[in-house]
Amino acid sequence: MWWSARGPGGTGSRARTIDVLLAAVVLAVLVGAIVADLGSDSSGPTALAYVFAALVAGAVLIRRTHPVGVLLFTAVALVVYYSLSLPPIGLAVPLAVALYSAAERAHLRWAVTVAVTLAVLSTGVRWAQGDDLAYLFGFEVGGQIGLMAAVIALGDSVRSRRALRAEMVRRERAAQLEREHETARRVERERVQIARDLHDLLAHTVSVISLHAGVATEAIEDDPPLARRSLAAVRTGCSRAVEELHATVEALRSPDDSRRAPTPSLAQLPRLVDTVRAAGLDMRIDRDGTTDDLPSVVAATAYRVVQEALSNVLRHADASKAVVRMTLRDDVLVVAVEDDGRGPSQGASAGWGLAGMRERVGLLGGTIETGRSDGGGFLVSARIPTGSRS
Repeated sequence: MWWSARGPGGTGSRARTIDVLLAAVVLAVLVGAIVADLGSDSSGPTALAYVFAALVAGAVLIRRTHPVGVLLFTAVALVVYYSLSLPPIGLAVPLAVALYSAAERAHLRWAVTVAVTLAVLSTGVRWAQGDDLAYLFGFEVGGQIGLMAAVIALGDSVRSRRALRAEMVRRERAAQLEREHETARRVERERVQIARDLHDLLAHTVSVISLHAGVATEAIEDDPPLARRSLAAVRTGCSRAVEELHATVEALRSPDDSRRAPTPSLAQLPRLVDTVRAAGLDMRIDRDGTTDDLPSVVAATAYRVVQEALSNVLRHADASKAVVRMTLRDDVLVVAVEDDGRGPSQGASAGWGLAGMRERVGLLGGTIETGRSDGGGFLVSARIPTGSRS
């Protein structure tokens, strides 16, 4: 039913209100034309003429659900109306809402066909009745056709703009979904990297344990002190392996056994700093507390944070100086990278590198904060729990 119709032009009470107002306007205009009775050979305002006006106005109420039906009904009713010699009411006014609705609902061909057919039929009939051809084409028909063309164009333009907005919204949603998927893929690659780092560390530790266990087995009778030292090394290796497993807060597995670069660590920071300095950035490292005995997964995560932060400084910050500060207090490693530049743009600061850093640090139970530093530059600060160390 018309009162529950939902369409591009509106929904609910707003759509109903618009349709009722349009119907009232159409009815008022038609009744006014009938009362005026400007035709010289009409039968005068009769009840049938007013019934026709009510029918055409009432059809407006279902224009959203049956645009083509309303258009055809109005066109046929006009033909019947004029065949009964009722007071003239024109073509464009009774058809305006129906033509607009059909064009708005993507039935442009129907709207154009009906408008042209009625215009040709009206012109032919009036010419046959003796009306002046120059007057018909120069004023009467031209005005009617112009008005019908205008409402058709208006309806089609509204449809086009609405379709364009819908397409823009669809593309924006698709782009957002793709960004989310890309973020998930990149975060997953970071997870894989963490798993690989942990795999390499445990493989090395198990190899050392196996070696010392073999030495202890061979020397347990011939060289007891050597056997005890080997067993102590085995115990230390086991403790270290347990610490690494506790430092990784999620169980991650990687199906890819391809060869890869060595696990990064804070021992590689000087080489990274040299690379940054070679790019023209004045760099220094400040340490507060020893970081030599950190679990490898923690050291690798700290290195990745520094690496990504310095990469953002080189790409986005337009800085001349940067400092890396590492502070170890109460089993928490604080890694801060500060520059004197303008910081990354909004798009860069929300990019994939920062998402990967947050994921890495979050897996270890830590946090990352970014923003303006007290010196006016940009600051990346990560707090990474290290767990108890031997």
